[in-house]
Amino acid sequence: MWVFVEQIGNGYACETWILKETITNRLMVFERKILRKIFGPTYENGSWRIKTNQELDKLIKHKNIINFARVQKLGWYGHIERMQETRMVKAIHAWKPILKRPIRRPKIRCEDDVKKDIQRLKVPNWKTFVRERRRWKEGVGKAKTLH
Repeated sequence: MWVFVEQIGNGYACETWILKETITNRLMVFERKILRKIFGPTYENGSWRIKTNQELDKLIKHKNIINFARVQKLGWYGHIERMQETRMVKAIHAWKPILKRPIRRPKIRCEDDVKKDIQRLKVPNWKTFVRERRRWKEGVGKAKTLH
């Protein structure tokens, strides 16, 4: 059941998603809709009712599609940080355009989103932390159940 929901995120390159609030809300609504169909209604006091969002969250142990996307993104970011400097992917990731960003409110970049997720994990000195693959993977695994 949960594998189905994870496949949605895994199949569409969620490592590159910018998780804005509107997109997050839409994904959560979609996920809950699917989970309600999977788990079905609850029979209580002689009548049927749909499961609440909190009940669904407990059933999936806080492992929702948003946290899955964050874990995938952090894992990919750690992979890029550990790459050799000569790799093309690393060069493209480190590239900064010559042009300035527009004066109006800047758009959220993938890099900004990752840094915000790292702050949520409360990882001190993450540049050195990411170099140790096993520790990084354990730290990123904690993001699966963040609220």
